[in-house]
Amino acid sequence: MNLQRPLLLASNSPRRKELLSSLGLKYEVLVKEVHEDFPGHLRREEIAEYLASHKADAYTSDLTNEALITADTIVCLGERVLNKPADYEEAKQMLQALSGTFNEVITGVCILTKEQKTVFHDKTKVYFKHLSEAEIDHYISHYKPYDKAGAYGIQEWIGMIGIERIEGSYFNVVGLPVQKLYAMLEELGIVRF
Repeated sequence: MNLQRPLLLASNSPRRKELLSSLGLKYEVLVKEVHEDFPGHLRREEIAEYLASHKADAYTSDLTNEALITADTIVCLGERVLNKPADYEEAKQMLQALSGTFNEVITGVCILTKEQKTVFHDKTKVYFKHLSEAEIDHYISHYKPYDKAGAYGIQEWIGMIGIERIEGSYFNVVGLPVQKLYAMLEELGIVRF
């Protein structure tokens, strides 16, 4: 597999770094602080794509021959977007709301080069069992999911004991829809075999 141009990942997420590395792609990390606000009229997929695109815009003047990847993952409970919890109480409220129902995880991805911007998303349904208050408290106390949309990581203890099934990409829930990303990198001619 050959990269046709240098690849940059604009993310400090250890999960995204691990997934991109697992694809066998060499890349450099380039991170800037970007506000994650979005217009109030946007809904679900539009929010995820907007945020990924907005993050990429901060790097436009930095690019020469590179391809930059940005991503943003949101958790939706119906039309409600569950962001990263601010504290223990908010994390608990989120997990109680997710208990015994399904949520949708949507990751927006942007691939930016000097020549073009490509934005897409992937969506996965995640079904939780009924979580007890003790399970929720244990998870928050031990795993501190304050950096995770919806207050959970599928790859952590809560995913192992609480998620009954998913419909769609597991890796999308972790934070990067690698199958769709690889296909798009191939389609754009950035990756070739």
